[in-house]
Amino acid sequence: MPAMVLAVIRAYPKELMDNMSELVAKVQGVLKEKGYDLLRWEAVDIAFGYKAVDLYVIMPEEQERGTEDAEEAIKSVDEIDNVDVVYVTRIST
Repeated sequence: MPAMVLAVIRAYPKELMDNMSELVAKVQGVLKEKGYDLLRWEAVDIAFGYKAVDLYVIMPEEQERGTEDAEEAIKSVDEIDNVDVVYVTRIST
């Protein structure tokens, strides 16, 4: 069985959001279309009430472009302004 990679990708919304659930549902749909699994997510306080969301994305280790395709998929959601890769690690399944 091929090894998998867990990438923590921080997504920054374009506007202040109190409830991230709807945003995460849209992101999850886009990731699922591209063949990625969203393991979990958590809101992260940035400053002055602005929050980002950390997305824990599972992808195949042999992904040709690394996390770039997942990043582009997340950025394709209208409410997302920018993304950063926070952490990447290899996991066994």
